[in-house]
Amino acid sequence: MVLQNKKALVTGASRGIGRAIADRFIAEGAEVWGLGTREPADLAERLAGGKLHWISADLGRTAEVETVIEGALKESGGFDILVNNAGITRDNLSFRMSIDDWQKVLDVNLTAAFLAARVAARDMIRRRGGSIINMSSVVGIHGNGGQANYAASKAGLIGLTRSLARETASRGVRVNAIAPGFIESDMTAAIPEAAREKMTGLIPLKRAGTPDDIASAALFLGSDASSYITGQVIAVDGGMFI
Repeated sequence: MVLQNKKALVTGASRGIGRAIADRFIAEGAEVWGLGTREPADLAERLAGGKLHWISADLGRTAEVETVIEGALKESGGFDILVNNAGITRDNLSFRMSIDDWQKVLDVNLTAAFLAARVAARDMIRRRGGSIINMSSVVGIHGNGGQANYAASKAGLIGLTRSLARETASRGVRVNAIAPGFIESDMTAAIPEAAREKMTGLIPLKRAGTPDDIASAALFLGSDASSYITGQVIAVDGGMFI
């Protein structure tokens, strides 16, 4: 129970990686505020345990993000951990990509994370402690054809992570990023089987990652086990880019 008595806010918590992180945090003793655009089908069952609180919100509405996060902060009494996990894709080749698809991805993946971190960091600084975890991607490090908007947003999260880490470290706040590789999720489920096999063949560990693999990294960064780590990007990619 390494997160006993901790309070965490996890965005994009309705499914996939975000859900896995929320569930792992709860299993390790934390009280979690999950935020998502869609309520999970089993939300009532999950709320019954008393450790999960749900916030329905669209982080693409950037003008409302700070109000939503401030409301959650007030309700919780203060977060020890913030996981900026919410993310979307709108893939296309750069010269065919609409400005709307570019902007929407930047709004959800990067701007909302900045706004949430700004609210949480103010409180963490006041209380002299906390951990912010931003969900980047190996695509943000290496790029990917057809995902200029997504790659730019995830690269931006790395810059945001390192800048916030410098700004907040003297007050005991740690800011790190996780860069998942090829992870089994709703986003990757639509990839044709032949392409999936080709991608898996490029991974030294010879398998796709799972949301639980990412949750394990988030648990480490959210816990006191990583108390001397800040400003880092941890790639969880099975060795894909060794």
